[in-house]
Amino acid sequence: MPGSIEPLDLCNVQVPYYFRCPISLELMRDPVTVSTGQTYDRTSIESWAATGNTTCPVTRAPLSDFTLIPNHTLRRLIQDWCVANRAFGIERIPTPKQPAEPGMVRSLLNQASTVSNPFSVRHSALVRLKGLARESEKNRNVICSHEAREILMRILFSDVSSGSSELSQEALAVLVMFQLTESECTEIGSDSNRVVYLSELLFHSSIEVRVNSASLIETVLAGMRSSDLRAEICNVDEIFAGVTDILKNLSSYPRALRIGVRALFALCLLKQTRHKAVQAGAAETLIDRLTDLDKCDAERALATIELLCRIPSGCSAFASHALTVPLLVKTILRISDRATEYAAGALMALCSESEQSQKDAVSAGVLTQLLLLVQSDCTDRAKRKAQMLLKLLRDSWPEDSIGNSDDFACSEIVPF
Repeated sequence: MPGSIEPLDLCNVQVPYYFRCPISLELMRDPVTVSTGQTYDRTSIESWAATGNTTCPVTRAPLSDFTLIPNHTLRRLIQDWCVANRAFGIERIPTPKQPAEPGMVRSLLNQASTVSNPFSVRHSALVRLKGLARESEKNRNVICSHEAREILMRILFSDVSSGSSELSQEALAVLVMFQLTESECTEIGSDSNRVVYLSELLFHSSIEVRVNSASLIETVLAGMRSSDLRAEICNVDEIFAGVTDILKNLSSYPRALRIGVRALFALCLLKQTRHKAVQAGAAETLIDRLTDLDKCDAERALATIELLCRIPSGCSAFASHALTVPLLVKTILRISDRATEYAAGALMALCSESEQSQKDAVSAGVLTQLLLLVQSDCTDRAKRKAQMLLKLLRDSWPEDSIGNSDDFACSEIVPF
């Protein structure tokens, strides 16, 4: 074995061959032993098994099972070696968190789902499941493989009249960490009592419960194909008010902002109920929170703004906010191609309906931004929107505007 592996140097220090994974030949960070007695780094042997291999990479003997036993002794030896060579710039490998054992997960799910168990036992099991699910995707996969979603949904909606049930809240907190199937989304969305229950949780005294409820609503909306069922959910007035309130009043919580934007976008995809978002104050809230969002969330927020600008009440609400047009102009070519496209589309809708918005856009420097956009590598749709907006704003151009100069002939703007 020693002769078959070339020396590996870390920071000019030779790594002992028995500290190296036989598959990756790298220093092991989470050594585990398989049924043949060979030790590998966990990520390497899991990747090996995931590709369909059923034999031990070293011995070629069949693996009787794929149970991975942590080699704590070897891991501590590797850590001690790292510490001993710290002067050479070698960092100590961290002690890895072990993945959840299937047997323990089954036991916890059984404890949580058994109605005859004491409240404390059921609650403790759900709390432990939540902790395991938060630790890693690997744990979530293990939990999910034991029909956890079905059990959690049963606990969550076991008593929809009890909005203060701690068991329901804990089940909700675990459930939102998993991706639901279409049938599961339909099962929730088709039950009006369940939808109303989730809408009530949007106004719960606990911030976590409110955000988790919004997260589940967004998951259900995104996971269903039936437009009729989505319409039924969006027709619940409290949902728009609750999601908008999360965005408005929980801006200091990054997760609340992220979930709020995702949920509002999912709600606004249905045109016939967008007016409910406007009535709930979504237009003003989106503009107020736009600068607080990261790239992905800002893209969704801008997409939602463009959607709401497609209805008259939405246009009016955005036009009445003094920061709407300046912020949209500033967004062009700043965040991403997608964000630029959405901002240009929203400006197009606003300026088509309001001369004041046209003046505000020109004052904010939209002409220069649009001309740069037309010449950029942005999407074709964004360029088309920019060209249409330039034509629309032509009468608003000041006489000394760059848009009227010979350098930017209007003939370059393709009519649509």
